[in-house]
Amino acid sequence: MRRLDNIDIRLLRVFVVLADANGFSDAQLALNLSQSTLSTHLAELEKRVGGQLCHRGRQQFRLTELGRATYDAAVKLFRDIDDFTQRVSAASGNLSGRLRLGASDGVMTSKQLGVQRAIAEFMRPDADIFIDLELGTPSDLEQKVADGDRDIAIGPFSQRSPGLTYRDFASEPHNLYCGREHPLFDRPDHEIDQRVIAGARFSVRRYRHFDDLYLVGHPRASASVVAMEAQLMLILSGQFIGFLPCHFAEPWVALGELRAIRPAAFGFSSTHKIAYRRDNKNSPLIAEFLSILERIRNSI
Repeated sequence: MRRLDNIDIRLLRVFVVLADANGFSDAQLALNLSQSTLSTHLAELEKRVGGQLCHRGRQQFRLTELGRATYDAAVKLFRDIDDFTQRVSAASGNLSGRLRLGASDGVMTSKQLGVQRAIAEFMRPDADIFIDLELGTPSDLEQKVADGDRDIAIGPFSQRSPGLTYRDFASEPHNLYCGREHPLFDRPDHEIDQRVIAGARFSVRRYRHFDDLYLVGHPRASASVVAMEAQLMLILSGQFIGFLPCHFAEPWVALGELRAIRPAAFGFSSTHKIAYRRDNKNSPLIAEFLSILERIRNSI
């Protein structure tokens, strides 16, 4: 394989998007290119690297061994290019590059946990920065930081990845809720005992590994969700009880659509943490964003 030049970098970026999209359909939308153009780019890249990169068909897209090696090397190359851009820009007194952030879903309504506050301070008028923000479950985000797919993530992490540094950020109070159409909505707390709770359908957040059940001593789940919005939908249906962050539920409580059940007994707080790879802490963009998060944490 000959040395790469600028046109090869462009072809590699197209290939990475194609692999991430797991096929041509979604890649066409992401790149705004026709399938024939994508096929031409892929064929040209295969010619340059000297082999087939993927198996493609109407119902199948799968990377070959060469394709996987090319993908992994290309992702690392683009990270190195981003790091190069950041360091050169920082040396000249500017911030530039791509920052890949992760946050648990459902935090936008929290003044403490919503990363929009940090982003507002981070995006200086003269900064040439691209923000890549992804919402996800704590376990998924933690793994993506460990794998190098996210630079910084905020969430109630398990702290199981040895290559990561964790910092406490903010606490997130939770309550057990039911919807207006639920039989418990108008029932006083003193009449809601363990037997009543155990008889209600319970929705758990799957990524908490059924910890929600243990918190109330419920025998089994009748529904499970991943996204916080899905949990809210089930509770608003009037058929389930379940946990929600207080800040996320508050607008619906104010509208009379939700109520907290025995908050003194079932309320709890989870600690959200900042996670990042130890070997990335000196990257200019990451270091600056961590500094902003630290200031926000100290002001809470």
